[in-house]
Amino acid sequence: MPSARALASPASLKGVLSARKAAAALAEGLRSWAEVDELPVADGGEGTLDVLHAALGGEWREAEVSDAFGRPRVARWLLLSDGSALVEAAQAIPLDPDRLDPFAASSRGLGELIRAVGQPRELHVFLGGTANVDGGAGLLEILDELPAPTRVAYDAGVPLVDAARVFAAQKGATPEAARELEARLLGLEQLTPYAHLPGAGAAGGLGAALAFLGAHLLPGAPLVLDLAVFDPRGYDLVVTGEGTADRTTTRGKAPGEVARRCELAGVRCVVFAGRVGDVVPELEVVALSGDPTRAREDLVDLGRFLHDAKRE
Repeated sequence: MPSARALASPASLKGVLSARKAAAALAEGLRSWAEVDELPVADGGEGTLDVLHAALGGEWREAEVSDAFGRPRVARWLLLSDGSALVEAAQAIPLDPDRLDPFAASSRGLGELIRAVGQPRELHVFLGGTANVDGGAGLLEILDELPAPTRVAYDAGVPLVDAARVFAAQKGATPEAARELEARLLGLEQLTPYAHLPGAGAAGGLGAALAFLGAHLLPGAPLVLDLAVFDPRGYDLVVTGEGTADRTTTRGKAPGEVARRCELAGVRCVVFAGRVGDVVPELEVVALSGDPTRAREDLVDLGRFLHDAKRE
């Protein structure tokens, strides 16, 4: 019977493996020598609901909404046993690489999704991975108040002024268009009191719009780990990671938050990555092959390898 205890707690390898599949692959390798639990993690962006469903259970619900360009779409949300509702913006208005038009993309569908949850005990909204840069204008056409006390998790703590400059390019904007989008965002007078809040610029300015409605903005990774009841105490090893590890890993990303909490608890934490950049020296980082087709095999092998691996 294995005497060691390990926790497989990765984030997703975007476009390659979900956090749940990555955790399962790690656990397969770790079980060759340890008793293993799986607790995939996320930072509040796309895929967060799957991670929280794995940790907390709950009942999937569906709502018919409009995507960022007005096309009909079915969005899932999660109802927990305590009556709380969990909503992911990317379920309603996801970034669509086949249509990148930040001037036309609207956040209206997220407003429709929030309206569809009724009146939960508490509402959690997870931002990230959306197509819009409208400062929540579409959402505010649908909602003039929130249905319950609301916490909003952002995966990027940028203020409203940075929303266009930092993220508009991935949504199809040229540098010139980004400046125009920035001016449009800063011209939304009702959002001015919230413009400098961390996370106000998340999801094309949706953070500011939800703050205007009374929501409390929070960094996503700590909130998700709190909700999932992440606790490294009692484990000999925690393994986390994602597609790329660099200095941003410790600046709001879920693996960085896992490593921070492990350090506080005095538990060894290994961080894996398909690509390793300029990482923080205190992290114990292991590089995978970098071949997406081998990602699952790499994680199984890593779990086995860690039985004998020692800190340098």
